[in-house]
Amino acid sequence: MKYIIGVLSAIAIVIVLLFCPLNVSSEVEYLRIHIRANSNSYADQSVKYKVKDAVVETLIPLVSEIESFEEAKEVISQNFDLIEKCANEVLNENNFSYTCHAKIDNEYFPTRTYDSVTLEEGNYDALILELGSGEGNNWWCIVFPAFCFTKTENSDNIVYISKIWEIINSVI
Repeated sequence: MKYIIGVLSAIAIVIVLLFCPLNVSSEVEYLRIHIRANSNSYADQSVKYKVKDAVVETLIPLVSEIESFEEAKEVISQNFDLIEKCANEVLNENNFSYTCHAKIDNEYFPTRTYDSVTLEEGNYDALILELGSGEGNNWWCIVFPAFCFTKTENSDNIVYISKIWEIINSVI
């Protein structure tokens, strides 16, 4: 009987871990990404997502093996030109006259849940990509630990990279 109770308890714990949002400890440092559209026009919002797809695809090989927050900031800072070039190519291909400006800054983010990971509201360092005036609605995710989703035009597969899950799984 004790064995059955133990097995059922273990199953219940696994179910809770899989389906309940996890509030991530504030001890982990995050580098977020924030892509601001030029405006809220349909065209500007559409190109923002095209830029997002291209930039995330460009960032994946740069950040997928990074192991520290400081290393993430350094790698991103060293690659501003590459990131801006990638975004500007998408803007140019779609006949937009404005360009992208990349920087790392500390700014406020509201509480956000990514799949089953919740980051509380607060100030976070972020890779900021301003498209044109940067006054439109935005898209954001996490660069470090690498945790971004993207759907490419050439594939129906979702690319999912998560250092957060690696950290969680190493503790469990």
